[in-house]
Amino acid sequence: MLEREEDGDDFDGSDPMAEAVDRSSDAGSEKISTQESTYEEPSHSGEGLDEADWGERIPSELPVDTAWEDIYQTSASSLPSNDDDEWDFTSRTSSGVSLQSHLLWQLNLAPMSDTDRLIATTLIDCINDQGYLEESLQEIVDSFDPELEIELDEVEVVLRRVQQFEPAGIGARDLRECLLLQLRQLPDRTPWLSEAQRLVSDHLDLLGSRDYSLLMRRMKLKEDELRQVIELIQSLNPRPGSQIEASEPEYVVPDVIVRKHNDRWLVELNQDAMPRLRVNAQYASFVKRADSSADNTFMRNQLQEARWFIKSLLSRNETLMKVATQIVEHQRAFLEHGDEAMKPLVLHDIAEAVGMHESTISRVTTQKYMHTPRGIYELKYFFSSHVSTAEGGECSSTAIRAIIKKLVAAENPKKPLSDSKIAGLLEAQGIQVARRTVAKYRESLGIAPSSERKRLL
Repeated sequence: MLEREEDGDDFDGSDPMAEAVDRSSDAGSEKISTQESTYEEPSHSGEGLDEADWGERIPSELPVDTAWEDIYQTSASSLPSNDDDEWDFTSRTSSGVSLQSHLLWQLNLAPMSDTDRLIATTLIDCINDQGYLEESLQEIVDSFDPELEIELDEVEVVLRRVQQFEPAGIGARDLRECLLLQLRQLPDRTPWLSEAQRLVSDHLDLLGSRDYSLLMRRMKLKEDELRQVIELIQSLNPRPGSQIEASEPEYVVPDVIVRKHNDRWLVELNQDAMPRLRVNAQYASFVKRADSSADNTFMRNQLQEARWFIKSLLSRNETLMKVATQIVEHQRAFLEHGDEAMKPLVLHDIAEAVGMHESTISRVTTQKYMHTPRGIYELKYFFSSHVSTAEGGECSSTAIRAIIKKLVAAENPKKPLSDSKIAGLLEAQGIQVARRTVAKYRESLGIAPSSERKRLL
């Protein structure tokens, strides 16, 4: 019943559907005058086929009660198969490869006995997405059929074969083994390689606690030498499995575009993300007002639903535009100066400004994105709680996080700022927050505690 409006189509008020529904429901539903209120549905009409091809596969006239699925499946089944020479493989997207699939592919290239291949397959199944072996070797041995008489030393030998697969460090049982596996695959001429292997093998706990003084004494290294050893270790990947992405990347298409023009912030809907729909005139013409048959009643009901669907889309976009405009109005300082200028904003503020319920604002801002000169943000990003300042004003939690991030970035690496010290620096700026609140904000930013941030210069 609905169809895509192509560019250049005549989309005026002379829609035959006006004759098919009660005029009382017509008011306001056909006034599509603004650019933001038009829609376009992605075409599923088979662009690679000419009109004659489609004419053979889909009859020009169908009974009203014909199921579209029947016609669609018939036409789709006549498309070239995957094995057909005419199949355009460039139009297909490749699916992500899982870590297990990547390892099994390498296993198929490795010469092994049937028993060793069975062991290797079982080991690969026990490797998690981070690249670590989750089961103990004894548990893996116990999982085999006793009649196979697979011994622990056989599994250990096969594990060493699997650990030579890519990515480096795969199949390790702990962090120490993971790092050592990667170091062993480096060229022998790599500077500080032997020292890095000794540090990981014997003193990894000291590195984790950042006890550099004791490390220098135990390793008999100077500060500059230890720093180079640590830099080599830090170049390794503690989660080697994460290099293999199993899922397709997700791309965000902004629903709203914000730009500055002549010192004014302009808000507009992204027309590329908004489908433009209209009622198919041919289907609408099938409806006969004087005909009360079951088929005609069905078509009239479908026509009415199509009109209400278009009207709902228009209403949805109007609401999105109002909400986005109010967000920009409240957060001009952020657009000009960044996160530190973000103002406190809650759903109630926007709901009151646009005259809608908070639940409506919550739905409109969920998984809706705004493109700004500073980047693309989900609309919910602009909402944050507030903390009172010494002057009686308010500071948003987003701004506080930005300040904390800035303070940590500028700290002395040898004497990183504690949460209490950060709270004191914030208080000096008139922002009163407790130490535990600073800790919560710091953790949300993915910043480690001061004891773990300490490092050599």
